[in-house]
Amino acid sequence: MDTKKLESLLNDVRNGKTSIGKALDTLKHLPYEDMDFAKIDHHRGIRNGVPEVIFAKNKKTDDVVAIANAMLKKSGRFLITKASEEIYRTLNLKKAKFYPESKIISYGETKNKKGHILIISAGTSDIPVAEEAEVTASFLGSRTERLYDVGVAGIHRLLSHRKLIQKTRVIVVVAGMEGALPSVVGGLADKPVIAVPTSVGYGTSLGGLTALFAMLNSCVPGIAVVNIDNGFGAGCLSHKINMMG
Repeated sequence: MDTKKLESLLNDVRNGKTSIGKALDTLKHLPYEDMDFAKIDHHRGIRNGVPEVIFAKNKKTDDVVAIANAMLKKSGRFLITKASEEIYRTLNLKKAKFYPESKIISYGETKNKKGHILIISAGTSDIPVAEEAEVTASFLGSRTERLYDVGVAGIHRLLSHRKLIQKTRVIVVVAGMEGALPSVVGGLADKPVIAVPTSVGYGTSLGGLTALFAMLNSCVPGIAVVNIDNGFGAGCLSHKINMMG
């Protein structure tokens, strides 16, 4: 859709020829921006509530920066995952934020946070993935809170925070090793639990597969499982649930 067609659509809404609902349906399917090496979906946020995010791993620094600048021009915001300090320096944007632990760069974070998402990590080695979930959900507009290093090896650390677990709307639980913590949390809470297996562990953890299988086979109802080390996916899902109702 070009500028003239967009102006025509807006005029039709103003003159009563087109309903707001019909106009929104049209805007949801606007074309992408073709940059030859990338096709940026600027209107993904309109369609599904989460804007397109730049996955920086295996991308050239200059390409990541070009995509980020294109997004900034259109929407005034962007989120880059699996980013490096080199990308952050090359962007050279004063208001951009770099989170070294989660390897995320953000610009234009939503200021008015809503709801309440609790991010729990089993151990300190799981924190980078937990931080990816927290930064993502916060960027999208959810109010978040952290509860780290409360794994099953010292379960009393978790149990002392039962009031916090009960008052939140959505819980993200990040764990490696045997991946038992989401089941424990799910057994204590009546809230949706999103389990995130991490690749943390010794030999038979198999790069996170053991934790993944344990979470998928949990006997506790109401637990959803995302991919290994996918804090970003957990952040997006928890945000969508948090914004409901």
